[in-house]
Amino acid sequence: MRDIAIDLGSANTLVYTKEKGIILREPSVMAVDRRNNEVLAVGSEAKEMLGRTPELITAVRPLRNGVITDIDMAAAMLGRMLRKVIKASFFVRPKAVVCVPSGCTEMERSAVEEAVRQSGAGQVELTEEPMAAAIGAGLPVKGAEGCMVVDIGGGTTEAAVISRQELVVSRSVRVAGDALDEAVVRFVRQKYSLLIGDSTAEQLKRQIGSVCPYDNEESMKVKGRVLGSGLPGEAVVTAADIREAVGETVSVMLECVRAALEATPPELCADLTDSGMILTGGGALLRGLDKLLARETGVQVRMAEEPLDCVVKGAAKRCRG
Repeated sequence: MRDIAIDLGSANTLVYTKEKGIILREPSVMAVDRRNNEVLAVGSEAKEMLGRTPELITAVRPLRNGVITDIDMAAAMLGRMLRKVIKASFFVRPKAVVCVPSGCTEMERSAVEEAVRQSGAGQVELTEEPMAAAIGAGLPVKGAEGCMVVDIGGGTTEAAVISRQELVVSRSVRVAGDALDEAVVRFVRQKYSLLIGDSTAEQLKRQIGSVCPYDNEESMKVKGRVLGSGLPGEAVVTAADIREAVGETVSVMLECVRAALEATPPELCADLTDSGMILTGGGALLRGLDKLLARETGVQVRMAEEPLDCVVKGAAKRCRG
């Protein structure tokens, strides 16, 4: 039996095996024919269809805010993804270690287990994302001294303080990378009367987005549909626009980190003065976020070496014990 680790995220799904490392990295999207619920495509191929499909074909994201919203669709998506990378002869109902947000309910945890089983896995073990992220980032989670991780994915922001392999303090909000994209869509619609898609908003965030002013700031021309007329149009969006757009969303994420720090026992809080906190997850890549966190909390902040991969790598280590 081949064990696998799965980071089943709102934005992306990653699968890891001991033998080959990360064998799958795909957007958590599927294209479905509404007439018969047939799955036409998953992952990157389906994401390219977002906003471009005819009415009878819909692009579905079966996870929102870090949790499954449609068990059957999530199972169909994951099953199809796994069959792309694992040969049928080897796919003998492996054990799967799957990451879940620390703040999810028992019902949401059960939904994850059911979806992964339906996709073809045998035994399913759940592990909390902050712990997996910390392990994957190389933090000394077994020690008595406190260490802190802030994992910002597509659907959730998780801040946790860990000691002796336990989450001593954990705070989670369902505001993260997807919410940043949605904020950019709203801003462009309000300021420029232009409706853009989520993919364009994500591109704006990645290419010119920031939370602090930076040298040689850029602007970016985007195309969409003009409100009112419904005709094609374009606008030039600046880095300052993106800062304004994401400001409130970033504030919610910062408050999650502050809440975790405020709930941390004094002795562990003192440890963080030396060890600081580490950022993981795709949302952590927003330019200047590390500096803003350090300024607002007074705690040293550093980025993990491979922030997008920490959760699944940490889950894989827990899978191996």
